[in-house]
Amino acid sequence: MKRRTSLLALSAVLAAPAWSQAFPTKPLRLVVPFPAGGATDIFARALSQKLGERLGTTIVVDNKPGAGGTIGSDLAAKAPPDGYTLLLATSSTHSIGPSFGKVPYDAVADFTPIAHVGNAPSLMLVPNSSPAKTVKEWVDYARRNPGKLNYASSGNGTVVHLGTEYFKAQAGLYLVHIPYRGTALAIPDLVSGKLDLLFDSLPSGLPHVKEGRLRALGVTSAKRSPLLPDLPAVAESVPGYETVTWFGLYGPRGLPADIVQRINTAVNQALQDADVKERLARLGIEPAGGTPQQFAAMTDTDRARWKKIITDRRITAD
Repeated sequence: MKRRTSLLALSAVLAAPAWSQAFPTKPLRLVVPFPAGGATDIFARALSQKLGERLGTTIVVDNKPGAGGTIGSDLAAKAPPDGYTLLLATSSTHSIGPSFGKVPYDAVADFTPIAHVGNAPSLMLVPNSSPAKTVKEWVDYARRNPGKLNYASSGNGTVVHLGTEYFKAQAGLYLVHIPYRGTALAIPDLVSGKLDLLFDSLPSGLPHVKEGRLRALGVTSAKRSPLLPDLPAVAESVPGYETVTWFGLYGPRGLPADIVQRINTAVNQALQDADVKERLARLGIEPAGGTPQQFAAMTDTDRARWKKIITDRRITAD
């Protein structure tokens, strides 16, 4: 009886994880909930090639855009938890959208966090005609002119809108919000001086700075970005200010721990690849990495911060 019990126990140990130990045995699908050609899509393709090499398989990028990223995210949430469907999520799909309560999934309960893969800080941009040459000078100028200065965003409820409202709150400013349908449409008005401020992504805003059309006062990461080491962080003048768009890899709820660890290890290795780093730098993205637990903790903190800003500032997505 003891021998039979031991054999059964051994069989269970060997059989239960066998399918995940062999993972992967076929190509993986990486759902990108945004259109092809955008920063998230380009990032996904840069990462997927190296990640596939380390996992010993092919990773197929599957663009499922719509509804601010919620369509693709919801599709990934409902996939089988076998590791063959992954999601490249962003702060829009898993921090900001859920904070407005307008997504068809639970950003925490319906997903398994795998890895924090990158952060994209923004630039604090002002027209060349602005009297301010530094973040401190701009804040002082705005404080002397309450309600007289404006800022542009890429629309109500976007990360640009929320990030600037957070800046206003941290610096104690009164600025007028002018929403646009994308920051690209706001750039001409910023260049002409009709607008006073815009927080824009590095890939979008930096060319205008290099061409001398706009002035960059700071970067929105907590510390200076290694991509622009000579540009001060806004937080050097406005303590506590930080806003970045993060990118992270998720699986559906219930993804086995050994598969999570296998993919996490491969992601961390891929992010150290010189070619991946170079391609991300062109997108204005800083590689992240770390454990699934660290990724989950970061997103919890980020989600709570945006929820507080939305509530305190009475912001709506409409």
